Amino acid sequence: MERLVTVVPEAGLHARPASKFVETANEYDCDLRIAPEDGDPVNARSMLGVTGLGVKSGERVRLVAEGDDAEAALDALEAVLSTEEFEE
Repeated sequence: MERLVTVVPEAGLHARPASKFVETANEYDCDLRIAPEDGDPVNARSMLGVTGLGVKSGERVRLVAEGDDAEAALDALEAVLSTEEFEE
């Protein structure tokens, strides 16, 4: 399964949003990858990989999931990327 998602958090995929994204990815058993819209995918469970993409707010990313809970994982990760505010 694959999904294109626009990154909403002002910080893009850095700091708190990236941490929440990786934490959420680790809740699922399926294979999860993330990539800039036209870039190479990295492991969605890797904080270094995710922050290393340098994705900014307003940019689109491609989420790829393979496995039993792929659709649920994509739904949860899309929700993280679509959230504007993150708690302290």
